[in-house]
Amino acid sequence: MPARHPERIVCLTEETTETLYLLGEERRIVGISGYTVRPPRARREKPRVSAFLNANYDKILQLKPDLVLGFSDLQADIARDLAKAGLNIMLFNQRSVDEILSMILTLSSLVGATTKGEALVERLQKNLQSISEAAKAFPKKPRVYFEEWDEPMISGIRWVSELVEIAGGVDVFSELSRSQAASGRIVSDASLLIEKNPDVILGSWCGKKFRPERVATRPGWDRIAAVKNAELHEIKSADILQPGPAALTDGVRRIHEILRRFSDRASAARARAPG
Repeated sequence: MPARHPERIVCLTEETTETLYLLGEERRIVGISGYTVRPPRARREKPRVSAFLNANYDKILQLKPDLVLGFSDLQADIARDLAKAGLNIMLFNQRSVDEILSMILTLSSLVGATTKGEALVERLQKNLQSISEAAKAFPKKPRVYFEEWDEPMISGIRWVSELVEIAGGVDVFSELSRSQAASGRIVSDASLLIEKNPDVILGSWCGKKFRPERVATRPGWDRIAAVKNAELHEIKSADILQPGPAALTDGVRRIHEILRRFSDRASAARARAPG
């Protein structure tokens, strides 16, 4: 058989599915994650073969993929089992904005779509630059707490922290964001948030609905500026917690819009204040 690019790809996470669709290479996909929502047509067109921490091995093997794409050490066991079954596996492990863009270039190269991949990356970079430029109009950078989970409290992963900064904010736990494991981003003491005093709280609880009313009633949090001013906002997990195009488009735009509205309200309040 002559050498060729992969023709039957199983995507165990959402971001590679979205990327292949954006590249116009969706014909190669034969199986997707059950969590996939982008693009919506993928759920209609492709069989679902996995969650995040488990997979239907029999179904995957029946699809006869020539490449399986996964993400992070959390899917290492799935990757090991599929490799033992004789399949080709590739695990990405992107944690930053630059690494997301590099993932797109690598994936486009894998399917022989290098030029289309470079064009997609250029579009994404221009979008980020445009948002960053718009954020320069903020009179002051809002302090932001991003919560990825509530019990225990887990702060934002690295690409989220970077997107908060691009969108015009300051991540109050940026030092935690570089931890590879979620355990390194646990906020062990809720009173730390009182000290950090964020202007805005963003919540995206890994697919579970964010409950701002619960956050607002945490002991002592009524002293936090974001709680006082009802600046608690949800961002859909599909838009921000996938390390792929979604976060670099809809996710960062949503953060920027929330911060822009906050800045507008803060500026209006200062204008009304007695001199």
